[in-house]
Amino acid sequence: MYFTSRFLYPTTQQHCCCRTTHSDAKLKDPFTLAQRDLTSLYDDIKKELFVSKDELKFLCDYYFDGKGKAIRPMIVVLMARALNIHSNRSGDLLPGQRAIAMITEMIHTASLVHDDVIDGSDRRRGKRTINEVWGEKKAILAGDFILSAASMALARIGNITVVKVLSQVIEDLVRGEFMQLGSKENENERFKHYLEKTFKKTASLIANSCKAVSILVNSDPDIHEIAYEYGKNVGIAFQLVDDVLDFTSGANNLGKPSAADLKLGLATGPVLFACQQFPELHAMIMRRFSSNGDVDRAWQYVIQSDGVEQTSFLAKRYCQEAIRQISMLRPSPERDALIRLTEMVLTRDK
Repeated sequence: MYFTSRFLYPTTQQHCCCRTTHSDAKLKDPFTLAQRDLTSLYDDIKKELFVSKDELKFLCDYYFDGKGKAIRPMIVVLMARALNIHSNRSGDLLPGQRAIAMITEMIHTASLVHDDVIDGSDRRRGKRTINEVWGEKKAILAGDFILSAASMALARIGNITVVKVLSQVIEDLVRGEFMQLGSKENENERFKHYLEKTFKKTASLIANSCKAVSILVNSDPDIHEIAYEYGKNVGIAFQLVDDVLDFTSGANNLGKPSAADLKLGLATGPVLFACQQFPELHAMIMRRFSSNGDVDRAWQYVIQSDGVEQTSFLAKRYCQEAIRQISMLRPSPERDALIRLTEMVLTRDK
C-alpha cells in the first residue's frame, strides 16, 4: 500500500533539537526578517518587464501588484543569508542571490498565468484571472513574456551552473503539467505519480532556487544538497497543505473556489487516502469525476474518511525532514526563521 513508499514518507532522524527549535517562541518571523530584501522585489520585476506596448506591460504587471504572499522569494532570501553566514561571510545578499529571488517569483507567476489558461480558472489571488479579463491567447503570451524576461535576468547572473539548475525548474513545470493531465490505474503507482507531479509543479522551483543561491556562495556539494532538500521538503509540504485546504477552507480564505481540484478532475492526497476506505472512489478517479454527482460524492467520501488527517500528517513528515536538513547549517536568525517557516506552512489557512 501507499504507506511503504519511500517517496511518500521521507526518512526522518529524530534529533532532540528539531522539536525544541520547532516550537521555540523566540524564533524570528520569516516575513519580518526577509522584508528589507523584498521591499523592492516587485519594482525590480517591473523593471525587467519594461516594454513599450502598454497593453502587454499592463498584463505582465497585473499579478506583480505587491499583494502576493511572495513566499518563494522569501525562502530564497532567507536561505541565501543563512548560507552566507554558514560560509563565513556577512549575511548580506550577493547581487546574484537577489536576482535569483526575483527570478523565482517571475517563474512562479508565469506558471500561474499558464495554469489558469489550462484550468479555465476565473479567479486568482482574489481577483479575475488574466485569461478571464483579456482572453486565453493574450494570457499565454503574457506568461511567455514573463518567462523570457526571467531567462534574460538568469543569463545576466553569468554562472552556467545556476543557469542549468534553474532551467531544470521550467522543464519540471511542463512535465508536471503533463503528469496532471494523466492518471494511473494502479493505486500504488497513482500515489507515486501524485507526489512526483507535486514535486515537479511546486517543489522543484523552491528546491532548485535554494540550490542556486547556495552555488553562488559555497562550492561544497553537501551544502548544495542541504539547500535543495530543504526546499524540496518544504515545497511538497506546502502543496500537500494546499490540497488539504481545498477540502477544509472556504472560497473566501483561499481566493479561489473550494473543491476546485475535484471540479478539475484531479485526485489529490485527501482523495487518494480516502480511496483506501471507500473503494468506490477508484472509478470516479479514473473518469476524473466527470459523471453527474461525482464531485459531491467524492467530497463526502473524503470528509467521512481520514484522508485530510493522513495528508496533513504526511505534510508534517516532510516538514520534519526539512528541519533536519536546515539544522545542519550554522545557527543564525535566518536559519531559525526557515525552521519557523515549516510551522507556518503546516498551520496556514490560505
